[in-house]
Amino acid sequence: MRKIRVLIAKPGLDGHDRGAKVIAQALRDAGMEVIYTGIRQTPEQIAKAAVEEDVDVVGLSCLSGAHNELFPRVVECLKELGAGDIPVIGGGIIPHEDHAYLKAKGIKAIFGPGSLTADVVKVIEDLVREEGKDV
Repeated sequence: MRKIRVLIAKPGLDGHDRGAKVIAQALRDAGMEVIYTGIRQTPEQIAKAAVEEDVDVVGLSCLSGAHNELFPRVVECLKELGAGDIPVIGGGIIPHEDHAYLKAKGIKAIFGPGSLTADVVKVIEDLVREEGKDV
């Protein structure tokens, strides 16, 4: 069995990455392989990295308020690259009223401040299982 591979990325101009780093470490502690792209990535860069790294899930973090534009664009870019089957989850400062819109645009799960890292791990494991991947 291979490890679940997760790409953690910070789209847009948001430079605050502490939460993304905490999640990345929690996923590593749970036995996953994590690729962290760093801050200020474009949706196109994120999608390209996800394909190149052959990841199972993409996790996005946004604190700048641009999540309604950036998160769906990552989903679109993955589709353009023929990788629309890679689930995308998001986290950060995302108002509850934006959750339905993001989910309608293809974001599989949304985590805000105070979310338990164990919940993030479980959602990722469930998403990979749903995809029927051998991990």
